[in-house]
Amino acid sequence: MGSKRNVRKENMTRNQGKARVEKGAEKVIRNRQVGDNGAKLIFEDPILCAEFLRGYTEIPFLKDVRPEDIEDISERFLPMFQEGRDSDVVKKVRIRGMELFLIAIVEHQSKVHYDMAFRLLRYIVMVLTDYENEQERLHPGITKTKDFKYPPIRPIVYYEGSETWSAVKNFHERVYLSDVLGEYIPDFRYLVVPLHDYSDAKLIEKGDELSLLMLINKLRNSSEFKKLKDVPVKYLDNLSENTPEYLLHLIGKIIAVLLYRLNVPRDEVEAFTDQIERRKFDMLFDSFEAYDVQETRRVSREEGREEGREEKLVSLICKKMKKGYDVAEIADMLEEKESVVQEICEVVNRLGCDYDLGKIIKELAKSRKEKNIARVM
Repeated sequence: MGSKRNVRKENMTRNQGKARVEKGAEKVIRNRQVGDNGAKLIFEDPILCAEFLRGYTEIPFLKDVRPEDIEDISERFLPMFQEGRDSDVVKKVRIRGMELFLIAIVEHQSKVHYDMAFRLLRYIVMVLTDYENEQERLHPGITKTKDFKYPPIRPIVYYEGSETWSAVKNFHERVYLSDVLGEYIPDFRYLVVPLHDYSDAKLIEKGDELSLLMLINKLRNSSEFKKLKDVPVKYLDNLSENTPEYLLHLIGKIIAVLLYRLNVPRDEVEAFTDQIERRKFDMLFDSFEAYDVQETRRVSREEGREEGREEKLVSLICKKMKKGYDVAEIADMLEEKESVVQEICEVVNRLGCDYDLGKIIKELAKSRKEKNIARVM
């Protein structure tokens, strides 16, 4: 019974915040190109961000956070983010319906950064300074009063890398002589949410839209896509039935970013995302090949080089044959295997010593095919 009540409560929460959420989402979709960072699109969206804070950070007082409790204030700090990064977000989160709020800084990383503690310290100072200025504008002189307090800030690193996060998470440990000066050193700890600590089964158990994005984001090459063909139908049906319309479009957009990163061809990506937007989740992985277009091009180039090499070899052998050299002599002069030269010479002789390069190559392919079939038989 408790589980059903929670489901109904979640559905009510989504409906209550729908107008506000969809309005914010329209802005996100209009302003972002396909090449934008997938994490940026995830954390800008109220529903996906709420799912992340509620289900993946393991922070107790965020377990009931709703999309309408979250306000994005990232734009205030974009010019100050390191290296002009705009994939990091700052969220103002109201706690349990009260005006008190927590500020969550979500930093997205794909590799370990050992200066993360100091980077987040700078962000914290920026956010608190902004808060102080805002309160002064609203209530002049309030920051100088005895009872004025700053809001809590929870720095979070969403980590997509495959290596274990090995940077220190406590700023105190990053400071020289901290073991001697102890309490006089500023101290805070940031939370790391490592994508690869979540097994596929654990993500599927969560059953939310973010879990699907994380399942695909875990893939490191297109060949790993076959693992997703065993995703339970019940999990996909739940997403198909309960995901808001605008969010289907956004999920398709984010997945496109992730698939292009894996070099999946455009037509494959478009077919896949189209099924998402049409709520055909049960068919997502049935016929999806997800081959690597760059790898395919590399193989094609190698095959092309091999064909070019063979054409050159046939041309040289023909010239030697015209001059009356036999198979052994040609093989010796070209430093080629005698069996290879023999095969080409037989084809040329079968064609009546017609030295048309195109005909020889075609007949050679036909001859090899017949031999392969004979071997199988």
